[in-house]
Amino acid sequence: MKNSCHWLYAAVPLTAALFSVLLMVKALWIPLKAELAQSLIERSWSATVNGDAASHPWPWADTRPAAVLSVPAHGIRQWVLEGNSPRNLAFGPTFSDGTSNGRDMIISGHRDTHFRFLASLRAGDLIEIQTRQSTQWFEVSDMEVVDSRRRELLIEPGLQRVSLVTCYPFDSPTAGGPLRYVVTALPLKRRSPSSG
Repeated sequence: MKNSCHWLYAAVPLTAALFSVLLMVKALWIPLKAELAQSLIERSWSATVNGDAASHPWPWADTRPAAVLSVPAHGIRQWVLEGNSPRNLAFGPTFSDGTSNGRDMIISGHRDTHFRFLASLRAGDLIEIQTRQSTQWFEVSDMEVVDSRRRELLIEPGLQRVSLVTCYPFDSPTAGGPLRYVVTALPLKRRSPSSG
């Protein structure tokens, strides 16, 4: 009986230490997986730009990068993926279906990861969208909170703009909800940001 108690006293701290290590590994796995995914997405983008239109980030991926979104004033450079699904949103912002090749682009992202920076955008900030075909500059013109139960974002093929959409409020403890924060940016009137 006495020996079994000594073993028990030794097993409890060992079990607690093992459990702590497992929790740490689990906590680090998501950021490590996200970082690896970004490297694979970047590699896929490079292959796409170099002519491999069928390049996917990993063999079983049902998405691929369709554009690069940059906001130089905020140090943002992100790959925008095709296919607006929850699975794809975990890896980066996504084009709403049917808008990646149009003039009226809608890009969605999570408020607590990739699109956290939307909270700090201001009117006049510049956004660059680089697709396989071209590079376009846009200027932020409007930011608004929209109730998705009362109003939908309408795609207007004749209008050239980009809309960045995320859930709202930014600091909500729960995901989802009906409110959306929408940043609208229109084509830059100057040729490029450096042309004055």
